[in-house]
Amino acid sequence: MGESITEGTILNWLVQEGEGFEEGDIIVEVGTDKVDNEVPASTAGVMSQHLAAAGDVVEIGSAIATFEETDGATVTSKNTSDNKQPIPQQAQNDKTIKQPKVVNLSSSSPKASTSSSFISKDLFVSPLIDSIAREHHISYEELARIPATGNKGRLRKSDVVNYLNDGRPYQFAQAVSNEPDPTAYRIPQLNLDKGTGKIIEMDRMRSMIADHMVYSKHTSPHVTAYVEADLTDLVNWRNKNKGSFLEKYGERLTFTPLFVDAVARAIKEYPNINASVDGKNIIVKENINVGMATALPSGNLIVPVVKNADQKSLPEIAADVNRMANLARENKLGGDDIKGGTFTISNVGTFGSLMGTPIINQPEVAILATGIIKKRAEVITRNGEDSIEIRSMMMLSLSFDHRVVDGFLGGSFLRKVADNLEVAPSKDY
Repeated sequence: MGESITEGTILNWLVQEGEGFEEGDIIVEVGTDKVDNEVPASTAGVMSQHLAAAGDVVEIGSAIATFEETDGATVTSKNTSDNKQPIPQQAQNDKTIKQPKVVNLSSSSPKASTSSSFISKDLFVSPLIDSIAREHHISYEELARIPATGNKGRLRKSDVVNYLNDGRPYQFAQAVSNEPDPTAYRIPQLNLDKGTGKIIEMDRMRSMIADHMVYSKHTSPHVTAYVEADLTDLVNWRNKNKGSFLEKYGERLTFTPLFVDAVARAIKEYPNINASVDGKNIIVKENINVGMATALPSGNLIVPVVKNADQKSLPEIAADVNRMANLARENKLGGDDIKGGTFTISNVGTFGSLMGTPIINQPEVAILATGIIKKRAEVITRNGEDSIEIRSMMMLSLSFDHRVVDGFLGGSFLRKVADNLEVAPSKDY
């Protein structure tokens, strides 16, 4: 389903129970916080049972269906009166049918979704509670903080519903300890007036983006540094070359490929900014894959990735950027387009913003925001003489994870990106 994905939503079953399918047929559509995926059949068979219904949120590794493998016989049978439909007689008599197969969201071991679980010696979670928790993205650690009123301290449905109605007050609290820690921070339980007005329920993608952003702020101590870059020479070069560039390569020359190229060159000089954190280890990535935050027609954001940006020419980067931007506008980005990012750029200048304080795209350790390019009067010194000129200026802001990136690395990298942007390419197109 993609790098860093932990769960997916069953959007639509295209093969119903009792129906046959051929190898390559699309069985089910699964949505994640990044893209929607069509899952093809790896072999021919007959669908035995759906273990997850449309709308269910399923963890990666969990079984979602079972089927009988065949040697290509196509069998179709629908029975709307019973969810557990029998295997059609034609399929039962087919000697090519083999042992039941299990469809998983990944190749890892399936996890039973209907068995009761013990989180600790004091907390029992029933399948009903587990289902509610999955629907609302409540972790087991958070469940353990909910006051339980059931027999022997068991959580009841009403306990979880009341907790959700109260706004999940313990969502980011520390684990409960028998010995109170006088130095621990506790979220104050404030009964805030949320006001009245039109209620708009978050869609699935917006809800997952919200979880991802809150997780990032909760995980990484964010620090943001700023520099100002004089892009006058770059702007003039682009204005001079964009027409011939389009004619020669068939690609629009926007500022985004220029930003990607400048960042990739800076990462080569400061490779430790191109990293992720794994416990006490820092993983410095071998590849430089630059993501670019892109708005979807729905208003949600997605981050398509330019792979190996440091090894590509400007026309190649422009081709990747334009292709993925067009696919994003049409909601047609594929899973490979958004995998493997190691550093992200967010162009807040597109919306007219002077600057921004971006949230790190986990599991990366830094993200760059580029502001609007704005003309204004600047004092320029040449040969010891000061003069006032009209220059094209832009603010750059870098948010970085202070667990592993200190001010020297963050500031030096940011300055290098600005330096790269202040020098126009030597080649004309």
